[in-house]
Amino acid sequence: MSEKSSGVSDQSGLPRGAATGVGSLPGGDAREAAKTVTGSFEDFPHLPELPARGPGADMIGRTIGLLVEMYAHVEPSGWRVGDRPGRDTRRARSWLGEDLDALEEFTQGYEGPLKVQAVGPWTLAAALELRNGESALGDPGACRDIADSLAEGLRGHLAEVRRRIPGARVVLQLDEPSLTAVLRGRVRTASGYRTHRAVDRQLVEAGLREVIGGESVVVHSCAPDVPVALLRRAGAAGISLDFGLLTERDEEAIGEAVEGGTTLFAGVVPSTDTGLSDPAGSVMGVRTLWRRLGLNPGTLSDSVVITPTCGLAGASPAYARAALAHCARAARSLADHPE
Repeated sequence: MSEKSSGVSDQSGLPRGAATGVGSLPGGDAREAAKTVTGSFEDFPHLPELPARGPGADMIGRTIGLLVEMYAHVEPSGWRVGDRPGRDTRRARSWLGEDLDALEEFTQGYEGPLKVQAVGPWTLAAALELRNGESALGDPGACRDIADSLAEGLRGHLAEVRRRIPGARVVLQLDEPSLTAVLRGRVRTASGYRTHRAVDRQLVEAGLREVIGGESVVVHSCAPDVPVALLRRAGAAGISLDFGLLTERDEEAIGEAVEGGTTLFAGVVPSTDTGLSDPAGSVMGVRTLWRRLGLNPGTLSDSVVITPTCGLAGASPAYARAALAHCARAARSLADHPE
């Protein structure tokens, strides 16, 4: 594997005309997943996630396995805080080790950007139950503990990835699909009859900043109304979203972000089985947005990374492979024909 010959973007440090995956893939074979990802994205591979293996391979379980001095186990209602690392935590760590082994095997000699994913502090707080069965989101102290534990765990995880793949420039993706619901008070309590109070935006920003630290971080959400300005203030270098969910009211914030140096990870390829258009058609909306915002078309390949709209865990293996290849072709089309 090698860096793309077209060079590296001055803005993001990523290869021009880059594409990558969001995270999850169907199936349970770590070597096959790593082979697929590194074969599809020669200049920006990512660490695959395989949630079909069961609890601990899901994105919440995997991230819980990264926490420091904080443990959880699976209950019928979801992941619940516990006193010690049990079978579910050990399984999560074992599967992550298996996935890293496979990625290391298929990235021998690789030099360039490499993306790894973890759930962000607010989606984790919304999903993790305290001992009383209520969401950690309702306890400000628990939210702070989660952010602190996650930040420490991610430092160790990223150091391990860099040790295994020394030529990699590691990019951390924080998955925050619940972030908008957290900000708007839409996360339901355990009873389902009411919702948790909206979390103050400054607290949300501070929690994200704690986890982001000094790392190169892209925040991903495939939900509508991604809080672009807040994520920029928290230190996100990139924002990953489902491009089809953007509305006119999002456009000004997107334009300001791009002009300010933020990389846009544009999810344009459907994440479940469907017919795929030609690659140029898949990125037509990105070109149209650039024109509407008055941005220079020549900056497209420096500012945009092409991805699926979300993870591919719900797709068939054949479609998942086709979607990743389609992302790479669509990104090349955007670089070769920006207008």
